[in-house]
Amino acid sequence: MTTGSHRAAPEHTHPDDVPVLAALAALADPVRLALVRELAGSADWTRSCGSFDVPVGKAALSHHFAVLRAAGLVEQRDEGPRRVNRLRRAEFEARFPGLLGLVLRTDDGSRSTATTS
Repeated sequence: MTTGSHRAAPEHTHPDDVPVLAALAALADPVRLALVRELAGSADWTRSCGSFDVPVGKAALSHHFAVLRAAGLVEQRDEGPRRVNRLRRAEFEARFPGLLGLVLRTDDGSRSTATTS
């Protein structure tokens, strides 16, 4: 009988180890972009994976978060039965200055309210 979590802890890639094409590919998907935008408007560690309003099932959502972790955009940790998230804004900005700000802009080119923190 194990006393730990029933699932493995997520693996994270530091943004310093991410090629620019991998970062761009991660941000090019509309579902992943929606996840990043929602995280940008939320305090760190307050959003569980199931709290996002995206049109995909649980397995696809897990895949999208795995891509975001591999691109150095998201960090996750388990809190009891929930997996919570934070946008690695400072680390990603240090690696790719200005990129996150560009993708967080609204369609009309203005800054989304999610970029203020």
